[in-house]
Amino acid sequence: MHDRSRSNDQTLALSAAAAGYDERLVFSSLDLSVARGRVTALCGPNGCGKSTVLKAMRAMLPLREGGVFLEGKPLSGWAPKALAREIAMLSQSPSAPEEMTVLDLVNLGRYAHRRGLARQGTADREAVEAALAATDLADLAHRPIGTLSGGQMQRVWIAMVIAQAAPVILLDEPTNHLDIAHALDTLSLVRGLSHEEGKTVVVVLHDLNLAARFADDIVFLKEGRVAAAGPVTRVFHADSIAEVFGIDCRVLSDEETGRPFCIPLAARGG
Repeated sequence: MHDRSRSNDQTLALSAAAAGYDERLVFSSLDLSVARGRVTALCGPNGCGKSTVLKAMRAMLPLREGGVFLEGKPLSGWAPKALAREIAMLSQSPSAPEEMTVLDLVNLGRYAHRRGLARQGTADREAVEAALAATDLADLAHRPIGTLSGGQMQRVWIAMVIAQAAPVILLDEPTNHLDIAHALDTLSLVRGLSHEEGKTVVVVLHDLNLAARFADDIVFLKEGRVAAAGPVTRVFHADSIAEVFGIDCRVLSDEETGRPFCIPLAARGG
């Protein structure tokens, strides 16, 4: 990502992009590329543009300038179903009627693969069954979602995304409101989708240590610009974190995994 030597591996990219809401631009002249078959974490303080970048990558927010490219092809002009077959996205705090069953919600992930009002086919059933199995939800398939815990519900949303069978997956804070055990389970599942099934995953995360633990690449965003981007072991260091988050910290390496982790010390200027 962002590395010229890896440019041939990029699958999703924003080029000279500008986007925002009403009269306010969240980012402009933004160049950002995501490497194929890897987990990329978008990290940064509140309001830096993480969710806006994700929406732009899924063509859910029109660009004021620049373009979004999937495998080098512009997303502009794609039919909604065709785009949904290529990019699946899970937004923050999604909702559905509480009486809907787990199976019915996961089935919604197959809409992009059906023609008109056609009934569910064999491929749809197999994809849904595989998604339920991958998220350990088969025993809960006929439960109303209103009876599930927060961790179970998040797995249902992930299952719906898996059932969509898109090669690119965008996740906006999938660990939000989860305790640490469920957050670890969710990100382990997400990492498996990339490393075992070849999915390209872009995930917005607030927790720096979870990002360093599960992502291959990190993009640090600050005020709508890329402050640093690249493999975790290269860009996850105290200077980058201090610049982006305004804190002093100590970055150490886990002896078992070799991955870095951050110990916050104090807010700068506090």
